[in-house]
Amino acid sequence: MTVVTSINKISIQLAGENALIIYFAEQTSADVSTEVSAQVQQAAQLIRQYMLHNPLQSAQQNIPTGIIDLVPSYASLMVMFDISTTDHHKVRNSLRKLLKGIENDPGNINQNSLPQPSVVELPVYYSTESGPELLNIAKVNNLTIAEVIDIHQQQEYRVYAIGFAPGFAYLGEVDERIASPRLSTPRMKVPKGAVAIADRQTAVYPSVSPGGWNIIGLCPINMFDINATPIMPVKVGDKVKFKSVNKNEYLALGGTLAALAWNETAAWNKTVIRNEKV
Repeated sequence: MTVVTSINKISIQLAGENALIIYFAEQTSADVSTEVSAQVQQAAQLIRQYMLHNPLQSAQQNIPTGIIDLVPSYASLMVMFDISTTDHHKVRNSLRKLLKGIENDPGNINQNSLPQPSVVELPVYYSTESGPELLNIAKVNNLTIAEVIDIHQQQEYRVYAIGFAPGFAYLGEVDERIASPRLSTPRMKVPKGAVAIADRQTAVYPSVSPGGWNIIGLCPINMFDINATPIMPVKVGDKVKFKSVNKNEYLALGGTLAALAWNETAAWNKTVIRNEKV
């Protein structure tokens, strides 16, 4: 049975034997407000301060420790804990205590106390060579390829969540003029760095993986590197802006035109043709 603890709008739900999810709004899409995003950030900051990084302060505040990880998302925050040192009852009660101020007066959140979002610029080699769905998106929406590229790179996208794979950042919202549904048949292999669109979201694939998003280009920047500091160039709450680069610039920045990506060109083109006929 799902246990839900509500404090007005905020609810805390079980997410397995060693995790709870804090929901700050009913919707879990890119439609969440700036206020809700600020609530998620402040909650994460408080939990890190009192329950994750400062056991002495936790003891002084009579707050049990045992938190091992936090996973922020659109309008929620997953809290993972060590079941050998605590349990969901203790963690839930501690979270209620910490989050009471956020819930009772969300408009009084001190924005200056929150981690400030960064604007991260990511280069993209847009072309029909690197983006097999670029032509299809242009045709379906009565646009030129240049217009699709301009529309995609002209705005800043907020990082709403990180998931699916390490480093996979869900960015929104894509302009309605180029929003595109997922492919009816996902690819078995999407190349690392593929810049893609699914509905009103866009993302950069951090590694080779299966995927059904519409690929429109390639980015040479590593989106996840366990040996780097930080391990990702973006975090939840940041803004991302794409910048078009040509093929030579893409290669100079470390991009690759590996056989893994380009041997599938014929199959990609068949996907485009099939989608046009639907």
